[in-house]
Amino acid sequence: METVSVAQTATRAIGRYRWTICALLFAATTINYIDRQIFGLLAPLLRDVIGWDDIQYGYIVMAFQGAYAIGLPLFGRFIDRYGTKLGYTVSIVGWSLAAMGHAVATSVLGFGVARTLLGLSEAGNFPCAIKGIAEWFPAKERALATGIFNSGANIGAVVAPAIVPFLVIHFGWYGAFLLTGALGFLWLVFWIILYERPDVSKRVGAEELSYILDGKEEVVTQKIPWRTLLGYRETWSFVLGKFLTDPIWWFYLYWLPLFLNKQYGLTLTNLGLPLIVIYTMTSIGSIGGGWLSSRFLGMGWSVNKSRKLVMLICALLVVPIVAAASTSDLWVAVLIIGLAAAAHQGWSANLFTLTSDLFPKKAVGSLVGLGGMAGSVGGMIFSATVGYILEWTGSYITPFLIAGSAYLIALLIIQLLIPRMKPVEL
Repeated sequence: METVSVAQTATRAIGRYRWTICALLFAATTINYIDRQIFGLLAPLLRDVIGWDDIQYGYIVMAFQGAYAIGLPLFGRFIDRYGTKLGYTVSIVGWSLAAMGHAVATSVLGFGVARTLLGLSEAGNFPCAIKGIAEWFPAKERALATGIFNSGANIGAVVAPAIVPFLVIHFGWYGAFLLTGALGFLWLVFWIILYERPDVSKRVGAEELSYILDGKEEVVTQKIPWRTLLGYRETWSFVLGKFLTDPIWWFYLYWLPLFLNKQYGLTLTNLGLPLIVIYTMTSIGSIGGGWLSSRFLGMGWSVNKSRKLVMLICALLVVPIVAAASTSDLWVAVLIIGLAAAAHQGWSANLFTLTSDLFPKKAVGSLVGLGGMAGSVGGMIFSATVGYILEWTGSYITPFLIAGSAYLIALLIIQLLIPRMKPVEL
């Protein structure tokens, strides 16, 4: 007679539909990053076709980040008012059309406009996903669920270098934009069919709903103004954490292909493997960072200790990246950068989870929007700075030095602002 473990019996009794929702959020984030990453991959090719320099490229990247910064708080507010389902629908329709629109750009200005529209509409992804996690998961599972969906960013960054060279060879660079941009409409069909809030979904049993709502905070029904959120140190801990560390992730996405091209002579056809290795490592970091803090919570540790210890570990793992620009060995550089990028995603999974640890679900979308806006503003500043540094010095040493220290500075600020984490009473 087959023996069934207590854990397996409990899992079946509780139900698993929340993980279907997590899979949807993972798929959307994967598509989001395919549409975002393709431009960075094609940058060496498009630089020759369009004829831009490093400063102009920095401005194009800034156009995306500026629009993203504006879109994040707007989408956060929209989602808190109209719900996750409609918010994601509006976002993915907009970004899929904008991604396909890159195919008709023929100048620096044209790509700047396309990136602006893409940034504005892609801004809905993370506020929607984080709010979806807050709606569908109890606190003890949120970091793991966030790590899983957030790893879609890494999978998207792995898939893009795997498929883009094939698409460019067979359909041209404009065809690559059209075909990858169309993926969002396929996802939308599943989203519309499968997603509802857990309290109204017919696919969720009573046991799973009770489990999801376990430890649910007091419901806040009134509108929460941004000025109210900005009056809390907890808000500023998240906002400043994003401002200091998001630019490093943007740097990897948009400047890494150019770094590998300049430092090691890699072209579109041989960029794929190093980037796949780097972003595969980041997937492990994203899920591992979320799993580790959830594991600590399961051992009886406090939320404060669990989240911050994992963030400290991640911050320390980024430090070796300062040596990446100095090594002559491609694969040493790839492994160092991969470790740092993996640590960023582990950090990010826990930083995102702070929003639902500290604030009611009603405020999560707005808070993620504010933090994302701060991260994008930091990214704009860093992108412009990197463009000028490279134009003046031709060296990536300074950007990597900044990357290696940003997380420890951010964690110090978070600790000073919230030495003891506890839910905010709005």
